[in-house]
Amino acid sequence: MDLGIRDLRVMVSAGASGIGLEIARSFSREGAKVHVCDVDGEALARLAKSDPAIGATRCDVADRAQVARFFEEGIARLGGLDCLVNNAGIAGPTGKVEELDPAEWDRCIAIDLTGQFNCVRLAVPHLRRSKNPSVMHVSSLAGRLGFAMRTPYAAAKWGVVGLMRSLAIELGGDGIRVNALLPGVVAGERQERVLTAKAKARGISFEEMEKLAFSYTSIKEYVTAQDLANLVAFVASPRGRMISGQALSVCGDTNMLG
Repeated sequence: MDLGIRDLRVMVSAGASGIGLEIARSFSREGAKVHVCDVDGEALARLAKSDPAIGATRCDVADRAQVARFFEEGIARLGGLDCLVNNAGIAGPTGKVEELDPAEWDRCIAIDLTGQFNCVRLAVPHLRRSKNPSVMHVSSLAGRLGFAMRTPYAAAKWGVVGLMRSLAIELGGDGIRVNALLPGVVAGERQERVLTAKAKARGISFEEMEKLAFSYTSIKEYVTAQDLANLVAFVASPRGRMISGQALSVCGDTNMLG
């Protein structure tokens, strides 16, 4: 299927590895022009070798000066902006609420929620000049379901959905579509670290924790980064022109987070 997004100008935060990298590559394969940022210098170096067509800026989205540089470099390289994928986020701490380090709470909120604000506020003036403007905020099923012992992450991801819904209403008159992506249990090192931490906190094995996680899911498989990228590219295309204000789950029908 030709999505009709050749030359679409796309910026992706945390786009040098994991979900962000697959999203960036999927856009690039469709002929879009892509510029990413990432805080990981080694990942950016690998990206420069593997995907030279994708531009990149080193950036911590919690730092507004760095975000400003990301947009300055990205807009200059792309010649404008049609789509922002607000993907940057961290897993945050795992533990009972009374045992959490407040500094870890602050850092999780700063990246997972405030970081998305830092990016979208700079994107909007450019998106208003686009003929096909959209924003995809990457949230999580934790932004729709409760998540025991992951309260900073869940609170941030609920906030992302609220940010998305408010912006969809605010920017709809400008023709800017705003949605949120809610991934389920995603394959990869990050998910392994989360399940390992939760298994340790519960005093069970990784295998038991993994089995518990899938017990709440109808399709008992990990979501892949490509599954997520497929939806993001579709919604950003002209085929998604009437999709806005939606929290879009790609989760195999997950009903609870264990």
